[in-house]
Amino acid sequence: MSDQSLTLQENIVEAFQQQQAVQIIGGNTKFFYGRTPSGKPLNVSEHSGITNYEPTELVITARGGTKLSEIESLLAENNQMLAFEPPYFGKTATLGGTIACNLSGPRRPYAGAARDYVLGITLLNGKGEILHFGGEVMKNVAGYDVSRLMAGAMGTMGILLEISLKVLPCSDDECTLIKELDEASALKSIAHYSRKALPISASLYDGNKLYIRLCGTSQSVAKAKQKIGGDTLPAKDNFWQIISEHRHAFFNSDMPLWRLSVAPNTRPLRLDGKSLLDWGGAQRWLLSEEPIEKIQHVVEKEGGHAVLFRNGDHDGEVFQVLPEKMLHIHRELKRAFDPESILNPGRMYKVL
Repeated sequence: MSDQSLTLQENIVEAFQQQQAVQIIGGNTKFFYGRTPSGKPLNVSEHSGITNYEPTELVITARGGTKLSEIESLLAENNQMLAFEPPYFGKTATLGGTIACNLSGPRRPYAGAARDYVLGITLLNGKGEILHFGGEVMKNVAGYDVSRLMAGAMGTMGILLEISLKVLPCSDDECTLIKELDEASALKSIAHYSRKALPISASLYDGNKLYIRLCGTSQSVAKAKQKIGGDTLPAKDNFWQIISEHRHAFFNSDMPLWRLSVAPNTRPLRLDGKSLLDWGGAQRWLLSEEPIEKIQHVVEKEGGHAVLFRNGDHDGEVFQVLPEKMLHIHRELKRAFDPESILNPGRMYKVL
C-alpha cells in the first residue's frame, strides 16, 4: 500500500468520525459535470502511477490520480489504446475521474463504454475501508460486478485508488468519410451501414453532413470505403478529437449544453435549440434555453434520459430524475458504501 493511499485513508477515517463532507478532486477537468460540488476539498491527484502493464495480456493497472496522457502515451508505444476513447477536457485529466464519470468518446457505440473495460478496482469507501473488487483478467467475477458499478458513480460511493482496464490493439488503418444528407437520410444511412459487416468506429451528423469513421485492416477499410462512398476527410484535421474534447464550433456557446441519450432512430425532438447528433444518433448534444423539466420530460417520453452537461443551473437536478424504485436502490447502495454520506454528497442527486 502506497504512502498516498494511507494518507487518503487517514483523511477519510477522520471525516467519517467527524461526519465531515468531502469533495474529491483529481485533475479537476470535469468540475463542471454533475451538481455543484460541496464539502472539504480532498486532492487525490498525488496518488498516481502505473502499477502494472502487460501488453501481451492487454491489461493495464494504474492508480486513480494517474494522468490519462501518461497512460495513453505508454499504450501508444506498444500500439495499443483505450478503446472507449475517453475525453480529457483538460491536460490534467486522470484515470480515476474518467472512470468515476464514465465518459466515453466517439467509439462508444461500436466498442463499448468506459465501464465495459473495467476489470477490477481498489476502492476507499466512506468508512475509510480499502476494498478490492474484480482483478486483472476478464472472467474472474461471480455475482454482481461492483467494480463496474463505480463507473459513473461520480465518487459518491468511494475513492478509486487503483483501476485495472482491458486495452486493445490500435487499428492498422483509419479514414473518415463525409456525405451531405438531410437528418432523416443520415440516420437511415448510418443504421443501414451499422447492420453490415463494416469496420465503423464513429459516426456523427452536424445538421448538414454525415461523418463516418472506418478503422481496421487496410483491406477492410478500403472495401468499406468503396461500399459507403463519399468524400474523405484529411487525417490531419483531427476531427474526432475535436468533437470529443468539445472544441468543435458547435460547443462554442454559453447556452446550457444538454447530453440526450435516446435510441438511434428516435425522431427529431420537439425542443428549441441547436443539435449535434453523435454516436449514430444515440447521443444528441443540445444547446437550449428550454426549462430543465421540459427537456427531461420530452426525452423521457422517447424512452431516453437527459443530462445538463455544462452551463445552466447545476444546483438543481441535472441528471434525469429517477423513478422511486430506482432511487431506493441508489440510496441503499450509497448507505452501504458511504453510511454517513460524506463522499461528494449531492453531486448526482439532491437526495444522495
